[in-house]
Amino acid sequence: MNVIFHHPLPLDRNAKSASGIRPLRMLAAFENLGCEVDLVTGYSGERKRSIARIKKNINDGAKYDFVYSESSTMPTVLTDPHHFPLHPLIDWLFLRFCSKNDIPIGLFYRDIYWLFDSYGAGLSPIKTAVAKTAYRFDLWVYQQVLKKLYLPSLEMGGYVPKINPDIFAALPPGHATPSCFPHADVAVNLDKLKLFYVGGLSSHYQLHKLFTVVRELPEVEFTLCTREAEWHAVKNEYPTLTSNIHVIHATGVVMEEHLQAADIAILFVKPQEYWQFASPVKLYEYLGYQKPILASEGTLVGRFVNENGVGWSIPYDESALKELLQSFLSKTRDWSRVIANLKLVATQHSWEARAKQVIKDLTQ
Repeated sequence: MNVIFHHPLPLDRNAKSASGIRPLRMLAAFENLGCEVDLVTGYSGERKRSIARIKKNINDGAKYDFVYSESSTMPTVLTDPHHFPLHPLIDWLFLRFCSKNDIPIGLFYRDIYWLFDSYGAGLSPIKTAVAKTAYRFDLWVYQQVLKKLYLPSLEMGGYVPKINPDIFAALPPGHATPSCFPHADVAVNLDKLKLFYVGGLSSHYQLHKLFTVVRELPEVEFTLCTREAEWHAVKNEYPTLTSNIHVIHATGVVMEEHLQAADIAILFVKPQEYWQFASPVKLYEYLGYQKPILASEGTLVGRFVNENGVGWSIPYDESALKELLQSFLSKTRDWSRVIANLKLVATQHSWEARAKQVIKDLTQ
């Protein structure tokens, strides 16, 4: 199967953020499934050269089964380092060319934060207006050329303007972690309970109630893994750390070792409008390691956890959290069903499963 893979930024093999990791994972998944992939990636000059080569291939008779695109968090025309639109129409004209040559196109649309009131804080009104105009141009292009607009969740579709919802499909993150870590079912026999969270600490990721409760339960150990700069930016909002709360700034294998050693993975965050449609990468990383997940009610993640039986979703409330953690420590709560469900559900959410969905959607 011949695939064109489009991303309006360079592929960063050392990416640490979800927006940089996802294109790499999807590309690898297509390749692992045996697809021959031609890349249209990089800054606009590099994409222009790749587009010219692929258009020549098509005009010479080459056949491509579909185009898959991973969008940027920035508007496509502003993704060069200086954010000037040097080649503002190359992506649009290329996608239109593919569409006219009967090559179906699917695109993953990363976020809709630019429509929220908080967008533009710290930017000049002119820059904000230019960016929003460019975002709306992206949507206009998508409506013209796409067979599928992939979203982190269908719930996000309610926020996406100008697009026919008939082309929406959910394509949340996946995991690349082998599902071979059975130690989670041993946790109920331990005298200590190990909690782990990895990710950001922006206003969308508030963990204050978790800190408060863990401080009161010395038998519970909580490890928070986040970027050093993010922790320093918010640590004054959190209570003083006790000996059972550890803040680390690990990545890669070291981070994975901490996650593997944990008993419960944390997505117990303050519910906000963002969490009604957010489908974070860390949810699927946790699944890949078959870690029971503790989530908040009133969030899409909490509903996923409940519907799939892969953990516990409780109100964002200190007393509810304390009661749950104490039930684990007293060994009065049975985990066996959660562990069994994790083993089944994890296999359904690999990156290869996501790529198979795209292949099915765009070739049938």
